[in-house]
Amino acid sequence: MPRFESDIDARRLGDALAALRRERGLSQAEAGRSAGMTSQGWGLYEAGRRPGLFRPDVQRRLTLAIGATPEALALVGGGPPEAPADPAASGVSSAGRIFDGASSATRRLQLSNDDLAPWAASGVVLEYQPGRWPRRDQGCVIETADGEVMVRLYDRADADVIVVRGGPGGLAAEERLARAAARSVSAVTARLEG
Repeated sequence: MPRFESDIDARRLGDALAALRRERGLSQAEAGRSAGMTSQGWGLYEAGRRPGLFRPDVQRRLTLAIGATPEALALVGGGPPEAPADPAASGVSSAGRIFDGASSATRRLQLSNDDLAPWAASGVVLEYQPGRWPRRDQGCVIETADGEVMVRLYDRADADVIVVRGGPGGLAAEERLARAAARSVSAVTARLEG
């Protein structure tokens, strides 16, 4: 059994870390400083030359330093190196930030209430990209297994729960949705005000 993951897997995960860092507008030096290391140390992770990147504790430390999650790292990187035999069993199958089978076409939805004010009020048209996973504090459109469509601000997620804000309780109210109850989660990419 090899001691380290394959070079391809290490590079893929390093590229995903770099993409998350750039998405947040951070330099390698800023990210490294947040993680308590040098920019060169951070760069070795991004280059896939540090096998510790496969360790869950290292992933948590690095993604926390850039305001992301290990889940986001896996989604950007195309999933974990050892994918489950049946991707449907995990509820998520991804090849990057777009879920398999998802349309990359942008869709629109008009808000009919003020649950997300001041972020977006009634009458605002939201553009969203089906299958694209949102970042923290980004708007998202969630289609539930029973056909309900919810618009919320994404906070975080783990294997069992998606945590969002908004809804009838307003932006301060945190709402926990069982991951199994969400048929799809899509990132809002634009707000079009009338």
